[in-house]
Amino acid sequence: MTGLPYLDAATLERLVPMGRATRALEDALLAGLDPEATPQRPVVPVPGGQLLLMPASYGRYAGVKAATVAPGNPERGLPRVQGTYLLFDGETLTPLAAMDGIALTSLRTPAVSALAVRHLAGEHARRLVVFGSGPQAWGHVPAMRVVRPVTDVTVVGRDAGRARALAERCRALGLTARALTHDPASREAVGRALGEADIVACCTTAREPLFPGKLAPDGVTVVAVGSHEPGARELDGDLVARATVVVEARAAALEEAGDVLIPIRGGTIAAGHLAGNLAELVAGEVVIGTGPRVFKSTGMAWEDLVVAAAAYEAWT
Repeated sequence: MTGLPYLDAATLERLVPMGRATRALEDALLAGLDPEATPQRPVVPVPGGQLLLMPASYGRYAGVKAATVAPGNPERGLPRVQGTYLLFDGETLTPLAAMDGIALTSLRTPAVSALAVRHLAGEHARRLVVFGSGPQAWGHVPAMRVVRPVTDVTVVGRDAGRARALAERCRALGLTARALTHDPASREAVGRALGEADIVACCTTAREPLFPGKLAPDGVTVVAVGSHEPGARELDGDLVARATVVVEARAAALEEAGDVLIPIRGGTIAAGHLAGNLAELVAGEVVIGTGPRVFKSTGMAWEDLVVAAAAYEAWT
């Protein structure tokens, strides 16, 4: 592996802008990539958190991401999620490149959300509510703008300073933006923002629902990307029960997604409530109801592979 090229964060951002990443994911699904065939990732508990190994193979490539989740890292001034990606030739399994795993995750997660929103949200969706103030919360702002004419953003965060900082970044893009916090004083304002929202992006480490599902109006599109554990969720059972629910893959969601598993175990919904996976949505096979639309993402290895392959091909 001597001399193996390394694509850092800046290189990935230059090679694969958000729109290109979204198109690459959609093209792969339309070409026949089956999300259900992706191997389930092993999640290994370690003293500092979790070690995740995410292998996938498709077309001319194979790859694996070694990712770590360290809940205590933000207090140390370090990223909560870190990792490295290795891309291989699909036939010979020769290593082709290594990549910044954080940057790859930060790119593909909002790109997947954008792809789902492209097929779920109304064409004129312009009001966005973002829960969270970290890298994924920020990443979802430009991602939503790739697929919908977003002009207005409400940031809801636990830390007032970080929420204000993210709102300021949104204003620097020419957007109308405001910051709210998770506290009783802001509850009414958060409720109003949700009632007027066209798109809601939940990008947090919350383990309990972020808001009462009854506040989400019919027609709103809600994406939830913050958790990949069966005991954690950002959305409550009321919202999930009312919604057309799309997941990346049924197998992955029924293994990892607390947002759907907790309502299933509680009897609020049945497994058959899931309207489809992302491939079926892109193919136009999902019937979208009159209530809210929910896309639940846990993050899958095929997504990393598709975006990593797009970066490598652009680099070469």
